Amino acid sequence: MSREPVYDILTGLVRTMFAVQGLRIDITGQDRIPRIGGAVLAVNHTAYLDFMEVGLVGRISRRNVRYMMKAELEHGIVGFLMKHCKAIGVDRAAGAASFRRAVEALREGELVVVYPEATISRSFELKEFKSGAARMAIDADVPVIPIVIWGAHRIWTKGFPKQLGRHRFPINIRIGDPIPPAEPTDDLTAEIRTRMGELLEQAQTGYPMPEGAPWVPVRLGGSAPTLAEAAVLEREEMARRRAAQQR
Repeated sequence: MSREPVYDILTGLVRTMFAVQGLRIDITGQDRIPRIGGAVLAVNHTAYLDFMEVGLVGRISRRNVRYMMKAELEHGIVGFLMKHCKAIGVDRAAGAASFRRAVEALREGELVVVYPEATISRSFELKEFKSGAARMAIDADVPVIPIVIWGAHRIWTKGFPKQLGRHRFPINIRIGDPIPPAEPTDDLTAEIRTRMGELLEQAQTGYPMPEGAPWVPVRLGGSAPTLAEAAVLEREEMARRRAAQQR
């Protein structure tokens, strides 16, 4: 792993934050993260800060993962951090260019983090997947490593107050076997989602989930929004954003 001072400093801050919070992180499948070579890390998305756990997974295997982030953040302090951590800016108005940058990074041997659901799942279940992870893997001829994180949404997610103090939440991370980049894209996308669904069940098995808790999926006895209800909330949020942009 080459020296990247800014990345090293951020990693130290993240580890300190985890220690202060008393997070109990349990990882299985760490050996499935390749020590060399490119791969798409396909990760479920339930929390604002779950990228930190993904970064930890990479560092344990002595790798610095590369995040795909909104291009509009490429200024000021965040822009400085993105540049020095080799983040890939995503411009929705120029998606093809962002896609090419990600594929180039993969071909150069990087681990690129992709959230196939695109946005946070308010139901804490897997949403429908976009095809980007599969298309990148196929174009770069690299495997997809499915990863599921469970418990990070208890710290900070949409519609919930932040819990950034010492709470000792357990965080389960499950890493699956590499998935070869086989066409067609739709079949590979479906395979990624199936594998991640299996990993999600593994991550949830044995995890203490109080009945009726708002952060627990309905399927498991909680009171989180269903997938259908979460979809409505997401559409309402997008409508508010569009209205705000038009003012």
